[in-house]
Amino acid sequence: MSKLTYKKAGVNIDEGDRFVRLISPIVKKTFRPEVMTEIGSFSALFKLDITKYKEPVLVSGTDGVGTKLKIAFMMDRHNTVGIDLVAMCVNDILTSGAEPLFFLDYFATGKLKPEKASEVIEGIVNGCKEAGCSLIGGETAEMPGFYSADEYDLSGFAVGVVDKQKIINGSRIEEGDVIIGIASNGLHSNGYSLVRRLFFDFKKMDVNTYIPDLGTTLGEELLRPTKIYVKAFMNLRNNIDIKGMAHITGGGIPGNLPRILPEGTFANIRINSWPVPKIFSLIKNIGDIPEEEMKKTFNMGLGYLMVVSKDTTGYTVSLLKKSGYNAFIIGNIEKGGRGVEYSQDKSII
Repeated sequence: MSKLTYKKAGVNIDEGDRFVRLISPIVKKTFRPEVMTEIGSFSALFKLDITKYKEPVLVSGTDGVGTKLKIAFMMDRHNTVGIDLVAMCVNDILTSGAEPLFFLDYFATGKLKPEKASEVIEGIVNGCKEAGCSLIGGETAEMPGFYSADEYDLSGFAVGVVDKQKIINGSRIEEGDVIIGIASNGLHSNGYSLVRRLFFDFKKMDVNTYIPDLGTTLGEELLRPTKIYVKAFMNLRNNIDIKGMAHITGGGIPGNLPRILPEGTFANIRINSWPVPKIFSLIKNIGDIPEEEMKKTFNMGLGYLMVVSKDTTGYTVSLLKKSGYNAFIIGNIEKGGRGVEYSQDKSII
C-alpha cells in the first residue's frame, strides 16, 4: 500500500489554491473603498465610514439557497445560484433599513472543481454588484464522503449598516397605513422541496420539458434567480417614510408580514390586486394544491412588501416603478389580532 496523503484521501490543496487565483480578479470588482484586505487573508477588514452616520448600527443576516441547488445540478448551470444566495441575505437585512456593506460565502463540496466553483462565485459577484456590497471573504471546504463529488452546498452572510434613529422595525405601523407589494420574478428560492417532488417525482417531467404556458423550459423557469430589492429601497429611503418592510420568503405573506406588525393590528390583503405569475397557477393546478397551502408556501408573485402612510402611497408606487420595480397597492392595516386576512374589499385607499 502506498503512503496515504491528503490528496489521496480526497482533498486537493493545490486545486483549492488554483480556485482562489481564478476568482480573485472577479471578486475584486465588488470591492467598495472601505475594503482593507485582499482575497486570501485569514480575515477580512472593512473600515466603516462613521462620518456618514450619527449612531451606526450593524445589521447582519445569513441564509442559503436550499434545494434550488438541485435544479442547478440537473441543468449543470451554476452561474445564477450565487445571485439567489446574495438576494436571500441582503433582502433580509434590508428590512431594517440597512444598506448592505459586505458579504461572505461558504462553499462546500465533495470534490472541488475550480471551474465549476468559479461559476458559482460569478453569480455571487453579480449579486453583490446588484446589492452594492463587497464580497470580502469566504470559505471553500472540500469534504469527500460528506457531499457527493458533483454536488455542493452554499450559505452566505451579509452585514449592513443603518443609523439608529432610522431603523425600520414596524413599530410605527398603524391603522389606515397601506401595504405595497413589489413583484417577484417567480419562485425565488422557496418551496423547492414541494416543487421538485411535484414536477420530477410525481409528474416525471424533465428540466428540458418545454412548458407552453410559461414560454420556456421547466428548468429555465425554476432556475430564475431571486430578485434583489436593495435599489428599490435605496431610491425611496430619502423620499418616503417607510414604516415597515417584509421579505416574502418561505411562509409566504401570512408567515412573513405579521413579523413586522405591532400588537393590535392585522393586514387586510385584497385578493386579485396584483398579477400572479403563471408558474404558481401551474403548480397549483397540476398538483391540486389548496389555495391556502399555496399562500403559506410561496411568495405568489410578491417578493417584498412595504408599509407606508396612506398619503404617500401614490408617490411610493411611482418611485418604485421609476426604479424599475413593478409595485402594487395590495392592502391596508386594520385594528385586530395580529395576522393576515384576505378579502375582496376594493376600498383600500
